[in-house]
Amino acid sequence: MSVEPGAPGGSAAPAPEPSPPAPMRRIAVASFIGTAIEFYDFYIYATAAALVLDSAFFPELDPVAGRVASFSTFAVAFMSRPLGSILFGHWGDRIGRKSMLVASLLVMGLSTVAIGLLPGYATAGLLAPVLLVLLRFLQGIGLGGEWGGAALLATEHAPQGKRGMYAMFPQLGPPVGFIAANGLFLLIGLVLTDDQFVAWGWRIPFIVSIALVAVGLYVRLQIAETPVFRRTMDARQVARAPFVDLLRNQWREVLLGSLAMAVTYCLFYTATAYGLSYATDPAGLAMDRNTVILATMIGAVGMAIGTVYASMASDRRGRRPTMMLFTVIAIVYGGFMFPLVDTGSLLGVTAAFTIALVLMGLIFGPMGAFLPELFRTRYRYSGSSLAYSLGGVLGGAVPPLIATSLQATPLGSTAVGLFVSAVGVVSLLALWALKETKDTAMADG
Repeated sequence: MSVEPGAPGGSAAPAPEPSPPAPMRRIAVASFIGTAIEFYDFYIYATAAALVLDSAFFPELDPVAGRVASFSTFAVAFMSRPLGSILFGHWGDRIGRKSMLVASLLVMGLSTVAIGLLPGYATAGLLAPVLLVLLRFLQGIGLGGEWGGAALLATEHAPQGKRGMYAMFPQLGPPVGFIAANGLFLLIGLVLTDDQFVAWGWRIPFIVSIALVAVGLYVRLQIAETPVFRRTMDARQVARAPFVDLLRNQWREVLLGSLAMAVTYCLFYTATAYGLSYATDPAGLAMDRNTVILATMIGAVGMAIGTVYASMASDRRGRRPTMMLFTVIAIVYGGFMFPLVDTGSLLGVTAAFTIALVLMGLIFGPMGAFLPELFRTRYRYSGSSLAYSLGGVLGGAVPPLIATSLQATPLGSTAVGLFVSAVGVVSLLALWALKETKDTAMADG
């Protein structure tokens, strides 16, 4: 049985390609639903950090210091994600992808629910922010193991020539999770008063996560281990110390892969976590909270469309050319992003966030296949997860913190946009230094 590679040529029209078999459909659903749930958990924290956590857990600080403290707890999970990547990557490369996907979902989900039940500063005093940081740390551990496993679940099952298409499904988890998270916050904001939202309404999205985790666990328990990893186990080629082997043999790919990822995180969190805080700040644009949330949700729809387009295009044109093209556009766009936001109009803010998130999706989509293809099977879970998570530290944890400081400089918001462009230049250079992976064989031993 042969696989149609999709190359042009031949006078006869090819026969219609059959729909993917049921097992591949299950794989697509399992890789998508887990990342959607875990990123929902992750993003509700980002939204809460921008809107309410400063007053709930740091009420004794002045507004600017409280916002920095809130975003600092947000950054904690990015710092713990590499540790989660190492931990889950080790066992994912030792005993299998499936079991680690179940474990990561449990760690992330239970930590999220616990945040929703955590008493605030008014009730627990200093213990409240301490526990908040601990739970946020555990969220990062869980998410550090999630993406790599989901991406490998898709790419190690997918036929060559279609890995970009199937790796699209875990890449759709972030925009769908973001839309779900912010949609629920928007609904709560419409139903509750501002006082009710600050007092207890923000907790609802965290507590609802328990139901989503149950659904995700049910789906993931139905899937099989990837055939690529099964062959590695059958051949007794499983690494005894995957992380050590990774650093010995492919440390360069880890470093460059993380730098290549940085611009996607920077675009996303500058437009969402920082952008939401900036646009709703009473001392700044003072826009309505629900209006700005709606603007970011529209942008996330664009991100999903960009993800689908670029993931599938990368199977035809290659991963690097696709990502490098849109990274160049992102570098240019950095100078225009905040002038659009500073119009203070719904149209300007929506356009600014939507363009940033569409560009994020166009670069992020092919990463679902690109990062796993960079690494050997023996330590692929460890390598792809670690590169992804370190990219989050550089592009996701740092920008909201730096942006708050840059905003206070004479250049104001323009400096924030230029920072986005600078991160884009770093990512472009990293992509240029990496090899094309589209035709890489996954079953390499």
